[in-house]
Amino acid sequence: VQLQASGGGLVQAGESLRLSCVAPRSIFSTFRSYDMGWYRQAPGKQREMVAAISSGGRTVNADSVKGRFTISRDNGKKKVYLQMNGLKPEDTAVYYCNRGYFGTDYSPVDWGQGTLVTVSS
Repeated sequence: VQLQASGGGLVQAGESLRLSCVAPRSIFSTFRSYDMGWYRQAPGKQREMVAAISSGGRTVNADSVKGRFTISRDNGKKKVYLQMNGLKPEDTAVYYCNRGYFGTDYSPVDWGQGTLVTVSS
């Protein structure tokens, strides 16, 4: 399953961006049943979870983005969003959306192409 993220770019610290992720047609009919998430990978660092949303709308966020980032979904448009406010230079990374599932924690299964977010100080 190839998920396509978009919306990245170069911004200054304190500004906002909204990332979007659209599901491929192959899962259009079942999109609403999936848990979805956003991960990011900064240069020289491991990939980490940013936020996830269950099929029922329950959300979880990494401590580093609580109060600044919001994940949401539009099942009609087959999209997941990541609203990022108050961006910091340490938020610079390639952001990936994924399909996964909630167990004890959120676990990604399918990955898509990422979108680069660069935050200048």
